[in-house]
Amino acid sequence: MGRAVRGTVLAQVALLAQVALLAGVLTGCSESAEDGDAKPSAKPSASAAESATADAKDAVKSGGSVGAAGSACELPVTFDTAEKWRPEAIETEAPGGGSGSEEDELAAELAEGLLHQGPFTAACEIDAKPAGNIGFIRVWTGEAGAKVGEAQALLKEFVAAEGNTGKAEYSEFSSDSGVLGTEVAYLHTSEALEETKKERAFVTVTPDGPVVVHLGGLDTREHEDMLPAYELAKRTLSTA
Repeated sequence: MGRAVRGTVLAQVALLAQVALLAGVLTGCSESAEDGDAKPSAKPSASAAESATADAKDAVKSGGSVGAAGSACELPVTFDTAEKWRPEAIETEAPGGGSGSEEDELAAELAEGLLHQGPFTAACEIDAKPAGNIGFIRVWTGEAGAKVGEAQALLKEFVAAEGNTGKAEYSEFSSDSGVLGTEVAYLHTSEALEETKKERAFVTVTPDGPVVVHLGGLDTREHEDMLPAYELAKRTLSTA
C-alpha cells in the first residue's frame, strides 16, 4: 500500500478509536439523520450558514493554494487554502507488496472505502490540525465527460454513497472568478459512534471531470469552526 494511503487509513482508524472511547462515557445518543430526528445541536441552520459565509473573508487568511501544477495536489481546479492548513495528495494506486495477512487485507478494505465515494475518487486531503482543528477538507475527482447540468445529480450520488445522511439542502453558487457549482449542507450519522454531525460539500464540473470539495470534521462544533476555510476554498475556486 502507498505511504500516503496507509497514513490516511491509520489516521482515520486512530481517530475513530479516540472518538469511540469518548462516546462511551457520554449519555444519550442522536436519532438517525434518515429518520429526521437529529439532536438540535446538529440541525442545519440557514442563518448560521449565511453568517459564516458573510464573515468568511475576515475570519481566515490564505496560506497558499492547491491544484496548479507543482502544488501539493494537482487538480482540475485551484483554490486557496487557509493559513496553517496542510495539503497532501492522496495516493490511489492499488495496494501491493503486502504479505497477504489478515491485517493487510483489512487495511486494503479500509483504504478502498476511504478512497472511493460514489463516482468520485479521493485526490487531496487538506489537514486542519496544524491550525488547531480536528478535520479535513478533502477533494474528490470524477471521470471526464460529465455535463454542467449534471452537477447536482453527481453531488447527490456523492452524499448518498456516504450513507446515513439526511436533511440535505442544495443551492447554486459562483466563485469570485465566475466558476459555477452546486453546494449541499447535510447531516451524517455515525452508527458506530451514535453521533450526528453537520457536513458540507460543493461540486463543479470541468472539462477534465467533476470535482467535489468536502468538509466534515470530528463533530458539528469542529465543522463550524472550520467553515471559514471551506468558504475560502469555494470563494477562490478557479479552473486549473
